[in-house]
Amino acid sequence: MTEAPGTEPIVKELRIGASPETVFAFFTEPEKLTRWLCDEATVDPRPGGVNHQRHPGDEDNPNGPYRMRGEFIEVSPPSRVVFTWGYENPEINVPPGSSTVEVTLEPDGGSTRLRLVHRGLSGAARGPHAGGWEKMLARLAVAVTDGDPDA
Repeated sequence: MTEAPGTEPIVKELRIGASPETVFAFFTEPEKLTRWLCDEATVDPRPGGVNHQRHPGDEDNPNGPYRMRGEFIEVSPPSRVVFTWGYENPEINVPPGSSTVEVTLEPDGGSTRLRLVHRGLSGAARGPHAGGWEKMLARLAVAVTDGDPDA
């Protein structure tokens, strides 16, 4: 997918204290997705399978729920997952399938180096998504170690 004119992809990297196998499951299993990213998830983690999420909203986005509708493009356990990303909610201005999220996981001793690249966002959508991924990936780092991301 090509970038929107003048819009760089969002790139987030972090080290997580769990194996790639453990972290991978938090992108492909509904009961794990709902621990850090959304409050409902329907997923079929195979190319062409659905990736539907319900996000309740928060202090930065109080008009939820937001309904993300995507599709898995690549699922290569435990190292890579790629899916489309967009919302049914027109006010977010990121229609379903209009952007792509790529997650790569590399072992690093007893930890994992995670790299997330979100491509295809408009300039207006990039800032809110960059901040959102920062917050959500911090929650993921807590959730994969059996912590409470809401604490």
